[in-house]
Amino acid sequence: MQKSRRTLAFSFLLGLWLPYCLAQTTPSNRATRMPTRAATLSPTRAATPSPTPSPSPQAQTERLKVRLSGYPRKHNEGRIELFYKGEWGTICDDDFSISNANVLCRQLGFVSATGWTHSAKYGKGQGKIWLDNVLCNGGEKSIELCKSRGWGNSDCTHDEDAGVVCKDERIPGFVDSNVIDAHVNENKVEEVRLRSVVTMSRKKLPVTEGVVEVRYKDGWAQICDLGWTIKNTRVVCGMLGFPHERKVNKNFYKLYLERQKNFYHIHSVACTGTEVHLAACPLEFSKPNTTTTCEGGMAAVVSCMPGPLFMQNNGQKKKLKTSSNVRLKGGAKLGEGRVEVLKDNEWGTVCDDRWDLLSASVVCRELGFGSAKEALTGARMGQGMGPIYMNEVKCLGHEKSIWNCPFKNITSEDCQHMEDAAIRCNVPHMGLEHSIRLTGGRTRYEGRVEVLGSDSNGTQSWGLVCGETWSTKEAMVVCRQMGLGYANQGLQETWYWDSSNVTEMVMSGVKCTGNEMSLSQCQHHKTVSCQKAAARFAAGVICSETASDLVLNASLVQETVYIEDRPLHMLYCAAEENCLSKSAAKANWPYGHRRLLRFSSQIHNIGRADFKPKAGRHSWVWHACHGHYHSMDIFTHYDLLNANGTKVAEGHKASFCLEDTDCQEGVSKRYECANFGDQGITVGCWDLYRHDIDCQWIDITDVKPGNYILQIVINPNHEVAESDFTNNAMKCNCKYDGHRIWLHNCHIGDAFSEEAERRFEKYPGQLNNQIP
Repeated sequence: MQKSRRTLAFSFLLGLWLPYCLAQTTPSNRATRMPTRAATLSPTRAATPSPTPSPSPQAQTERLKVRLSGYPRKHNEGRIELFYKGEWGTICDDDFSISNANVLCRQLGFVSATGWTHSAKYGKGQGKIWLDNVLCNGGEKSIELCKSRGWGNSDCTHDEDAGVVCKDERIPGFVDSNVIDAHVNENKVEEVRLRSVVTMSRKKLPVTEGVVEVRYKDGWAQICDLGWTIKNTRVVCGMLGFPHERKVNKNFYKLYLERQKNFYHIHSVACTGTEVHLAACPLEFSKPNTTTTCEGGMAAVVSCMPGPLFMQNNGQKKKLKTSSNVRLKGGAKLGEGRVEVLKDNEWGTVCDDRWDLLSASVVCRELGFGSAKEALTGARMGQGMGPIYMNEVKCLGHEKSIWNCPFKNITSEDCQHMEDAAIRCNVPHMGLEHSIRLTGGRTRYEGRVEVLGSDSNGTQSWGLVCGETWSTKEAMVVCRQMGLGYANQGLQETWYWDSSNVTEMVMSGVKCTGNEMSLSQCQHHKTVSCQKAAARFAAGVICSETASDLVLNASLVQETVYIEDRPLHMLYCAAEENCLSKSAAKANWPYGHRRLLRFSSQIHNIGRADFKPKAGRHSWVWHACHGHYHSMDIFTHYDLLNANGTKVAEGHKASFCLEDTDCQEGVSKRYECANFGDQGITVGCWDLYRHDIDCQWIDITDVKPGNYILQIVINPNHEVAESDFTNNAMKCNCKYDGHRIWLHNCHIGDAFSEEAERRFEKYPGQLNNQIP
């Protein structure tokens, strides 16, 4: 008995000492042993979790991926799934708590959790159950740092999958969001490419035709084309950024491929044509240590049709136009943005309920891109304004347009703009990022712009861009071309980034619209002409992953407009700030009055970053007359235009005080002007300039009766970067009879269709009631 006790004691000590010893001697295998330590627990439901945390090695190497899944659900709730060792899996609901939910919601970009669910409320998951008996204290940065039984060690079934309900408020500046991505195991097919075999085509981008190759180990392998269908081709083309497939001349390739040595990693592919990734199709791989031949076939070859943006033939571009009923707004990169659809000549958004990759892919292809890379929910690309037209869109994947897909019409109770759907599409590889670089910056997001050009001998060397006339719009193109997000600033001097030996100016007079894919597509001098040719005056940029987006509430302007005849003795401060027309200087002060067109301005920030003045508070200007600081000299332009677009009256407004007047539900105010506080507009908040404050007007004393257009432009000089400047202008039809004024058709500059906008510009007043 004593001997058996000694044996048991020795076994117990050995069980404690051996794992510790192994962990000390071979740390590289720690990840694979941790579940083994946890597995010593009794496999009963009453088992207590391991007393020590068992964090994954991913914590040190890369951030653990977390997503919400299941149905039915809103964008801020769902079944929790974790991506570990190349596979998505779930969490068991044993010992689950609100503390666990708080950690997970923060990982997903929400401020906190409001609840959690058990018993697979959002449906049963598939694959692994990665974690069980998870115990968080609520303050951990990641779920992997909480106590648990260890990775993959669970005695649960998917009937016990845990879910969370997060507070619908985003962590400010959080980049990764609730992304619905492809549910495929990409370890099977890591990467796909087309290898062009035609000499002339090898130098041209994008590559639209060639041999399909998949990444295999350290090289590339081919796919046997036995049983290959046009549906497979459609999937490959979609992955590579092309909306359509076309027939290929196999005889030409057969002669070429017979002389080549091929390695067939995949023997059979059976796509349905709606998959967003080749790995989502049924695949048959070659078996290890077998002869990899393709008897009776050859390497798969495909030919793709690029969208109009990527066509090199102008004739083809005219034939193949993209849809005019769908557009993307608010995205930093080509092929991404908030989905907006056109109905009755007015643009509106799509609600994210049931939004998935199949519906996103239909939109991507409709716009001339490939299949969808990601379907995004929760206004990931900013909130829209105006109507929401669609809800619960459920495309099958083969539709020509999102309008052909089943969907539900919206009622006001169904959705809000916090639920606007967005997409990221696969786009062709153009190699544009290789012809430009940033140098001297503190991070990869900033620096002096250097472009790759060719001299008279055809030799490439790097050169600088002249900083004269350089602005935010040019910076937007550079940031997009480099894949660095939005432009934060465009800089005309970069002496503080002088770390490169490149000194020659090779580009000048650059003028961009802001929509170009590369700087070379912008207007610029044929011959370099730069007055300040020293390197310190070279152009520079600061890029950012997020940006603000200001939009005016058009309907409020229309509702609050009126005329006031204001005595001159009450306008001294306004005159000092140049808020009156020039003729006011000739008036008989303080006698008489000025006729003012008054209205309220409510300016919303619907972007993904707070709007803050470019100048720091140390450079704000104090105006004693009104008793406040101006953080921006000109924040808005107010203009009254005639039918020819000529200004007949104008006003401007400095930013008296940029602050959060009010916010949507769940968003807290952050900016307040009182006591020299910080100025700005928080995402999800708005700044209200009431109709009864100074300078909130246009002086129309000298304006004759007639029909006009009222135009308001926010941030007119693009002094502060935004994700979208096309929605900064608001226009209204204006009718003035000399005593009263009416506004109608007030709308944001990009809210109408092109046809409706042309009608608006052509007929600024009501035709049946014109004033002579």
